[in-house]
Amino acid sequence: MRVRPSARPHQDLRMSSLLHHITVDCEDAYALATFWSQVTGHPVSDEDEPGDAECLVELPTGPSLLFIQVPEGKSVKNRLHLDLQPDTTRDEEVERLRGLGATLVDDQRRPDGTGWVVLADPEGNEFCVERSAAERAATS
Repeated sequence: MRVRPSARPHQDLRMSSLLHHITVDCEDAYALATFWSQVTGHPVSDEDEPGDAECLVELPTGPSLLFIQVPEGKSVKNRLHLDLQPDTTRDEEVERLRGLGATLVDDQRRPDGTGWVVLADPEGNEFCVERSAAERAATS
């Protein structure tokens, strides 16, 4: 895991932008929002319903997840992906997410307990499941 670099003296930190949404292009906005609602444990917006071209999952902190229906399908590996840190163990979370419809893309778990698992959501968008905070603490 990378450590965040400190601000460099020459950077102008007086202006900034707030991350409002992480937007995911998809074929079925409501279905994918429902999957990610189950992943995060936060509901799809009350304003959204099946067939909507845009659906939102509001998270308690940070940006929300916004799903936008687009005509083209996914064709290449994501250039940006989400890293999830579960409340339970990494392995329990991987099994839970697979039960929700995620598929295994790459398993980077190591014998010493470190590593991560790359999964894909029902539309093929890759994301990673890392170790929980408790798992990290136990090995550091």
